[in-house]
Amino acid sequence: MSKPFQLQSLLDLSNLRLDEAAQQLGKLIAGEQEAGQRLELLVQYRDEYQVRFSAAASNGIGPDAWRNYQYFLERLDQAIEQARAIVDTSKQHTAAGQRNWLDKRGKVKAFDTLAERHSARANYADARQEQKQSDEHSARRYGVATEEE
Repeated sequence: MSKPFQLQSLLDLSNLRLDEAAQQLGKLIAGEQEAGQRLELLVQYRDEYQVRFSAAASNGIGPDAWRNYQYFLERLDQAIEQARAIVDTSKQHTAAGQRNWLDKRGKVKAFDTLAERHSARANYADARQEQKQSDEHSARRYGVATEEE
C-alpha cells in the first residue's frame, strides 16, 4: 500500500481558495454588468430628456423652464460621468479578480500535477511489488531458487 500524498491538504486548500476566487469573480462580473446597465439607462434617459428639451425649446419656453432643463441636463451629465467612473473602477476590479482566479488556478494545477506524479510513482511501486511477489510465488511453486535464498 502506498503512502498518501503528503501535500493533499495543500491541494484541498488550494481548491477551496480557487472556488472562493471563482465566486468572487462571478460577483465582480455581475457588478460590472450592473454598473454598465445603470450607465446605459442614464445615457438613454439623458438622450430622451434632451429630445424633450429640444421639442420644448422649438415650441418656445420661458427662461425659467430653459434654466431648469439646462440644470437637469447638467445633473444628468454629472451622473453619467460618475457612472462611467464606477464602470471603469468595476472593470479594474474584475480584471484583478480574473488575475487572482488565474493565480489560484495555476496553484491548483501545480498541486494536481504533483498529486498525479505521486499517484503514478505509487502505482508503479505497487505494480513492481505485485510483480515481485508474483515472481517469488511462481519461483516457489516451480521450485526455482530465488535471489534471497
